[in-house]
Amino acid sequence: MQDVFRAPQSLLVLGGTSGIGLATARRLIARRTRTVRLAGRPSPALTAAAGSLRALGAEVRTVPFDALDPASHGERLGGVFAEGPVDMVLLAFGVPGDQARDETDPAAAVRVAGTNYTGAVSAGLVCAGALQAQGHGSLVVLSSVAAERARRADFIYGSSKAGLDAFAQGLGDALHGTGVHVMVVRPGPVRPGRAGGRPGEPFASTPEEVATAIERGLRRRAETVWVPGVLRPVMAAVRHVPRPLFRRLPV
Repeated sequence: MQDVFRAPQSLLVLGGTSGIGLATARRLIARRTRTVRLAGRPSPALTAAAGSLRALGAEVRTVPFDALDPASHGERLGGVFAEGPVDMVLLAFGVPGDQARDETDPAAAVRVAGTNYTGAVSAGLVCAGALQAQGHGSLVVLSSVAAERARRADFIYGSSKAGLDAFAQGLGDALHGTGVHVMVVRPGPVRPGRAGGRPGEPFASTPEEVATAIERGLRRRAETVWVPGVLRPVMAAVRHVPRPLFRRLPV
């Protein structure tokens, strides 16, 4: 069967040093993508990331971007779209936080929530509006399996991802029929540099495995992608575990 999937020609990665973001960019460059914008805080790591993608043959530029500065998002991200059409936006930024510390430091907890949720709402709406104005494109939002149910071990991070996940689903509904495709990606733990999970992490993936799932989701015009796919039925069951029992589970 002929492969009719056409990878995006232009890509904007919000979170330009994200391992998943860069793995996805590498995979798409190998297919068709020729223009990449990496948005993130200026740093040697961001510069190095851009250089690594240029070495693959793409035209790459970095864009100053701070999730915690929503007032700047319209100008910074709008400027990318002013340069020309963007076929795909990958919202890949986020911070895990430190649950033990953040529980006793409200300012630190707010920083996690502000980055993962408030900053993503702002950036997501700016990009969604620009995609709708141009009449086409995909917005891929990196959520997490942690969004499905709050756990004692990481409920601050999980709650921020739950908010992001709900926002992205609603945004996808709002943009249905406009030519803009919104896809929510829910990976389990992501561990760089090795395949699969170690003992106690049976559902872990590498950035490359998540990137593969993202490309497959784009092919199908999927609205939700689980990585690995087995997490979908697993989490459907976990959602219905009674809270007294869930508290005792080693999760």
